[in-house]
Amino acid sequence: MSPGGGECPAQAAPAAIAGAEREGETPPGGSLVVVVPCYNEQDTVGLFYRTIHEAAGSSLKAMDVALHLLFVDDGSSDETLGRLRELAQAHGDVSYVSFSRNFGKEAAMYAGLEHALGIGDYLAVMDVDLQDPPSLLPQMLQRVASGECDRAAARRVSRKGEPALRSAFARLFYKVMSGMTGLDVKDGARDFSVMSRRFVQAVLECREYNRFTKGLFEWVGFRVEWVEFQNVERAAGETSWSFWSLASYALEGIIAYTVKPLELIVAVGLVFSALSILLMVVIFVRALLFGDRVAGWPSMMVVILLGVGMITCALGVVGLYVSKIYTEVKGRPLYILAELGGEVGEAGGDAGAGGGPS
Repeated sequence: MSPGGGECPAQAAPAAIAGAEREGETPPGGSLVVVVPCYNEQDTVGLFYRTIHEAAGSSLKAMDVALHLLFVDDGSSDETLGRLRELAQAHGDVSYVSFSRNFGKEAAMYAGLEHALGIGDYLAVMDVDLQDPPSLLPQMLQRVASGECDRAAARRVSRKGEPALRSAFARLFYKVMSGMTGLDVKDGARDFSVMSRRFVQAVLECREYNRFTKGLFEWVGFRVEWVEFQNVERAAGETSWSFWSLASYALEGIIAYTVKPLELIVAVGLVFSALSILLMVVIFVRALLFGDRVAGWPSMMVVILLGVGMITCALGVVGLYVSKIYTEVKGRPLYILAELGGEVGEAGGDAGAGGGPS
């Protein structure tokens, strides 16, 4: 949360609107474009469309806000794209962007925001699995439209239904991420956000290839208000995020925002160098006083293996940073478009591609 940001428990959307009316606030008006990344979500896209209109449609209409859904098909291998085509043909408030292959959720969010910026007064990001409660949209929009903040963000305050090991590692990640980067990445923070145009423009200015949106949202600054909610289980289908893919994603986030791992390697190296010098002195003094004794090979092998392991680990960390430099300097676009459907704003970059480095 940015300095000055506040937290509040989730409330029903009608209550948020009623509160605004009591204070004499005028409805925000304009349009809200919700970016919805999708990967193999054939069972959820239709359900998402119906649920978001049932949960937030009438409230947004009362606020004089037009709701538009921009789905981003991240190279799905199932019938997701076909379902999106059907939705876009049947409903004028639906459009979609489809990639030539799977580029990852980070690229999907970038592409969605890049295209949504041309058609929306306010912009949001939501997961299609309905673990982000659509009923929070009016409340979050009201906060941004009133000028209280440039981003209203959601965070879950419980992890009911999630495996214990996964929850423990998730909490550990948020602590490590905040401690190592200096960014206030909240435990349970979701990508689910309603944002002003200037906030999104600032995020899109960050064109690095190796992206970690949760960190970017904090890095660009501006005032943030947090809305809390209880954990909601996936509505349908199965997640494509395994434990190891989440662990890899966490490592990507740390490497993308801090060089502390490299500093840690230097610190450990200095400590072990100091210990080795101290042991050399101890061995030399002992040899002078008591004569040279033959040391056992087990202790020697332990020391050798420990040293080799540490060196290998250090080289691995350095290699990860070098690999990130390698992918950045190639200057490839973040995504390649294969198909557009419905009302979609123009995006920067060459025709057929987007998100290239500036």
